[in-house]
Amino acid sequence: MARAATTSDAFNAVAEPRRREILNYLALQERPVGEIVASLGLEQPSVSKHLRVLRGVGLVHVRREGRRMLYRTNAEALRPLHEWTKTFERFWQHQLSRVKERAEAKAMALEKA
Repeated sequence: MARAATTSDAFNAVAEPRRREILNYLALQERPVGEIVASLGLEQPSVSKHLRVLRGVGLVHVRREGRRMLYRTNAEALRPLHEWTKTFERFWQHQLSRVKERAEAKAMALEKA
């Protein structure tokens, strides 16, 4: 089965580490391309390409302010990614609880010995 194009699927779009870096950087506030380039140490054409992909799948919004383009995350579009990963968060939380219970039981057994 062929993979979906990164420009049409949010999951494939965020599979690229630099796109995740950009999303993380935009998580707290809206920023211009130049600031993203300077902060992340990426080349401007690369950042623009990644932003185009993220915009294409709806993960970021853009607005013009004079000559600058300001980018921000689209929280609503990120929701399906968050909900999907929460499934695994619950799994790992359960696994960590089991490890903790076993460690505590072993510690108690050693104290009694």
